[in-house]
Amino acid sequence: MWLLSIIFYLNNSEKCLIMKPKNNQILVIGYGNSLRCDDGVGQLVAIEVEKLNLYQVRSIYLHQLTPELAEKIAEFENIIFIDASIESEQLKLTKLKYSQVNNNWTHHLTPESLIYLTEFLYQKTPQAWLITIPIKKINFGEKISNFAEEGKQEALEIIKNMIENLLVKE
Repeated sequence: MWLLSIIFYLNNSEKCLIMKPKNNQILVIGYGNSLRCDDGVGQLVAIEVEKLNLYQVRSIYLHQLTPELAEKIAEFENIIFIDASIESEQLKLTKLKYSQVNNNWTHHLTPESLIYLTEFLYQKTPQAWLITIPIKKINFGEKISNFAEEGKQEALEIIKNMIENLLVKE
């Protein structure tokens, strides 16, 4: 991994300040079933974020959350999860709180249980958010509806703003 270290020596003493920029600030995780029309919109958002090719931002897109993701999550300061919901009429942005959750650790996890697992295994607790995009069409197919497309575009704008704000803070 490339790491730039700049060392400033102060007053010819042994004290020094080492500045190391962090390469892994933000991880975007889009998930959902891409073969069930709108349900795959979370993956599509993560793919679009990846295409932006932003420094310190990485994307993962997959069918579902699995315990194996905890190792990757532990490498980042901020996590943005993106999922679809047929139960919602409008896009929701939720800041996830760290808390112990009861889970049987199967190959289907919630974002909260994955953050808990990351803390339990790696003693890392990144800030995390969940963007839930409302959907209507979950029949078999790969094409998303216009409704889901609008949600995708809204989610992308929110994520771009979040990335800008998070990177400025760091």
